[in-house]
Amino acid sequence: MVYRLLMLSDENDFFKREIQIDSEATFLELNDFILDSLGYAHDELTTFHLCDEDWQKEQEVTMMDMGMSSDEDSYLMSETALEDLLDQKGQHLFFVFDMLSERGFFIELAELIPGKSLDKPVVTHAEGKAPKQLASIEEAAARSATPGGADAWDEEVFDEDSIDEGDIDLEGFDIADAESLY
Repeated sequence: MVYRLLMLSDENDFFKREIQIDSEATFLELNDFILDSLGYAHDELTTFHLCDEDWQKEQEVTMMDMGMSSDEDSYLMSETALEDLLDQKGQHLFFVFDMLSERGFFIELAELIPGKSLDKPVVTHAEGKAPKQLASIEEAAARSATPGGADAWDEEVFDEDSIDEGDIDLEGFDIADAESLY
């Protein structure tokens, strides 16, 4: 069976790829094909997440054994065929290609094509330019900021009632040194 996958990016509304791949291919083969087809390097850690219909991450398929506890199923890209976890139209995957910034592609199993097979994956439709593989440090920091922004953090943790002046150690503190900072 052949799977037709639709791949989109939340960074570029004009980016779209349709990929056809054999259902017996491994997640590692899909990983390598995506990286190669976009001109991305293979030296960064990547991962797949199976997602629910609202794109909430559920099961993870990793590049290497991450030492998960034995009560959780652990899937490795090199050992897991697509058909082992994907079996119905509309299933969602999130492919993380930049772990530091949690950047990735949204992938949907758009069609199952029975009675066909492919020796290697192919891009059947391509639109738009792929985002760069790695985000700058500033972009990474912005993407990993706390939910609600810095103001929400400050209000929650550092309100007037949460500070006990007895907990502040002023020993060795010189006010002249502090004033010189301004």
